Amino acid sequence: MATSSSSSSSSSSSSSAGRGRLLRGALRPLPPPLLPILLCLGFLSFACEACKTVTLNVPSKLEAEQFVGRVNLEECLKTANLIHSVDPDFRVLEDGSVYTTNAIVLSSEEKTFTIELTDTQKQDQKKIVVLLAPQIQTPKKRHAKEKALKRAKRRWAPIPCSITENSLGPFPMFLQQVQSDTQQNYTIFYSISGPGVDREPINLFHIERDTGNLYCNRPVDREQYECFELTAYATTSDGYSPELPLPLLIKVEDENDNTPVFTQLIYNFNVTEHSRPGTIVGQVCATDADEPDTLHTRLKYQILEQYPSSPRLFSINTKTGVITTASSQLDRERLDKYTMILKVQDMDGQHFGRWSTATTVVCIGDVNDNPPVFTKSSYTASVEENTVNVEILRMTVEDKDLINTANWRANYTIVKGNENGNFRIVTDPKTNEGVLGVVKSLNYEETRQVLLQVGACNEAPFFRDGTSKTVSMATAAVTVNVLNQDEGPECVPAVQFTRVKENVPVGTRINGYSAKDPESKASTGIRYQGLSDPKHWFTVDENTGSITTTKLLDREAPGIVNNLYNITVLSKDQSGRSCTGTLAVILEDVNDNAPIIPTTYATICKTSLGSAEIWAIDPDEPNNGPPFEFTLGSGSDVQKMWSLTRINDTAARLRHRNDPPFGSYIVPIVVKDRLGLASTNTIKVNLCNCVTVGECTDRDINTGNGVVAKLGKWAILAMILGAALLGCILFTLICGAAGSKKDVKTFPDDLAQQNLIISNTEAPGDDRVCSTNGFSTQATNTCGHVCGGTLGPAVKNGGQECFEMVKGGHQTLDSCRGCHQTLDSCRGGHQTLDSCQGGHHTLDSCRGGQVETDNCRYTYSDWQSYTQPRLGEKVNLCNQDEEHKHAQDYVLSYNYEGKGSAAGSVGCCSDRPEEEGLEFLDHLEPKFRTLAEACIKR
Repeated sequence: MATSSSSSSSSSSSSSAGRGRLLRGALRPLPPPLLPILLCLGFLSFACEACKTVTLNVPSKLEAEQFVGRVNLEECLKTANLIHSVDPDFRVLEDGSVYTTNAIVLSSEEKTFTIELTDTQKQDQKKIVVLLAPQIQTPKKRHAKEKALKRAKRRWAPIPCSITENSLGPFPMFLQQVQSDTQQNYTIFYSISGPGVDREPINLFHIERDTGNLYCNRPVDREQYECFELTAYATTSDGYSPELPLPLLIKVEDENDNTPVFTQLIYNFNVTEHSRPGTIVGQVCATDADEPDTLHTRLKYQILEQYPSSPRLFSINTKTGVITTASSQLDRERLDKYTMILKVQDMDGQHFGRWSTATTVVCIGDVNDNPPVFTKSSYTASVEENTVNVEILRMTVEDKDLINTANWRANYTIVKGNENGNFRIVTDPKTNEGVLGVVKSLNYEETRQVLLQVGACNEAPFFRDGTSKTVSMATAAVTVNVLNQDEGPECVPAVQFTRVKENVPVGTRINGYSAKDPESKASTGIRYQGLSDPKHWFTVDENTGSITTTKLLDREAPGIVNNLYNITVLSKDQSGRSCTGTLAVILEDVNDNAPIIPTTYATICKTSLGSAEIWAIDPDEPNNGPPFEFTLGSGSDVQKMWSLTRINDTAARLRHRNDPPFGSYIVPIVVKDRLGLASTNTIKVNLCNCVTVGECTDRDINTGNGVVAKLGKWAILAMILGAALLGCILFTLICGAAGSKKDVKTFPDDLAQQNLIISNTEAPGDDRVCSTNGFSTQATNTCGHVCGGTLGPAVKNGGQECFEMVKGGHQTLDSCRGCHQTLDSCRGGHQTLDSCQGGHHTLDSCRGGQVETDNCRYTYSDWQSYTQPRLGEKVNLCNQDEEHKHAQDYVLSYNYEGKGSAAGSVGCCSDRPEEEGLEFLDHLEPKFRTLAEACIKR
């Protein structure tokens, strides 16, 4: 073991003496080089402070986790809270003990390491240099007698030790002796540390420094300190520790000085009445501060007393403290609370054990073990007839169960006598009474007395012998007397019926409404009055209630549903009481309506169907209606031109004969019902050239012979194509005239037969000149020749015109708003009609001497202001022949033709967008769609 020697502030002589003893204890001579070093260290230790150097004598070989020695840290820095060894081979504990962390072999030279002490609060730090001096022991010469002695048993080991709590002394009381075998070689001094020495409780133990006798200074309470873990040290006078610190465990023996205590002074438990034996009521618990698992804490429970004491109804488990029922005789109605005094004792209940008591209160819970009982066996009540929603009787019951619980509240039921549902009984929640009332009126003339049987039971099921069961219901008889009341007349039934034929003479009397007195069952003394008669067809007789007609009755009149006409009648007796009823008059049908044809217009497609269906209706009932007979009216022309064929009972087919011309005709048709009642109906028949009826419209053209004709799709298509061709010719005149300075290119003779002319010229002409206004100057002097020589025949052969006469015979070409036509190019005098969309004409380019508005960057307004006066002049010249006479066959203003056609204007330059009427182009036959698509820009 190593001893420690710290250089302190003591005198040099004592320090030198101690260091001399350290050297003598090494049992070996020091080598010559080491002596000067130690002398120097001694001088330094004397000259320096205590924190500088500490020397520990250690063996040359140290094992891991071996105790090296102890350093007095408090002398260096008492407030240090951070201790750190710079050398990782050593670790330092809080008490200054130094241990190795790894195995170390020291050579003949000394080894040093540093311990750092830090006070983090005061920011103070100090260092202690530890010097390890290896010691070499030489064998000791022994006498022959010593060799014969055997080694004694080790005396430095943990020794079991105990003290009894609350000991009476005398103090200090000897506990044991701590000894070390190393005292044979060293002068050993003993010391202890730990709880009870230098920690709470301080100075409870002390040890004699020279002998190692351990003493206890005062009594100890085990409940406060169960044991003490001390550490004993054996050191020499100079601080060398030949032994490792010895842990000493001093156990405090328990004494039965604590009484067991219940966790509560008063326990409250609940258990229902009639519980079976062994039912758990509750559990009590006690604690004992003495040592667990000993006789001192082995507790026993028992019941000391029960109030009332008889009969004995509860028992307790002596070990667990569980209280159970000992009998099934618990009855809340007899006693609802029991009190018990409980006892708990340690030492397993022996008479010398400590004990205490507690109080337990057991409340008995209620169960439905008592059925309700009526206070009376029979009751009597009375009520006036025709009275509803009134209370006539209150019935009471008695129940011994707990009030205001489901075991006490009663449910009342009418067991017998309420087959008609006149009565109802409910429970008053406050008084628990049964309230009997009338919910449906009674009739004294029918029933003067009603016998009822009322039963009562609890809301909760009946409980007995630990099970819920059904118990017989308590019943009581109730006699209800019905009192007579002066009543008014009765309108029974509320709706009465009578029959009459329609069209009966005015003043016809028929049966009316009849009311009765409920007491006499007669109608004597009852007066009648009509309250509601929508069409005022009848009068009501005041005395008898019969009705008389005041107008002719019509079953087919508006408002008559299912042949019924309702009259409301008031019936009143002499006392003023009244009732109201309804008289439903059933109107029987007569054949007073001839069948009619509801439609007055029919269309016949002559080329396809050749016929039209005619159907008739009759407002009379079916026995006065169909089958109908259809015949043609008088007139020789009608019989020759038309014929009728029966289809079914209500319809016939009208056909034409002898191929009549298209037009509108008036055809009279006579219709008779099955009883011969007939009517003559005039039908306007439109004989049309169509495939389907939808193709014929009302825009007819008068032929002058009284026959109205229509424009067919072929005529409309020809007019549209002619207008489009005329527009193309006009733009060709404007654009093509500028392409030549001298020669005017004329159109081919067969231009009238060609609708579209393909242009193959791709490049513009060489003679194209653009004036300052953006248009070719050559176009102004050539239009007269073109129009006079070329436009005239073209207009004749091409069909319709495209210009209207405005303002004194001058024609203007406004925005073409009916047919979006675009001339993409005018090359070499040829035009290409690219598309017709929406109704606006646009000149995209005029190449080869033609107008190109895009390059000249002129807007539509500039184009219009330039072309309108010149175009009007040219058109006016075109209206004259060579002799300056007007040529009326060239340009004609439109004449008034009456009603317009369905297609609107035939020209593509109309300014009226509402007359476009080109939707029929979507329904052209396949062979015309290709031609129409040429005018549609995709």
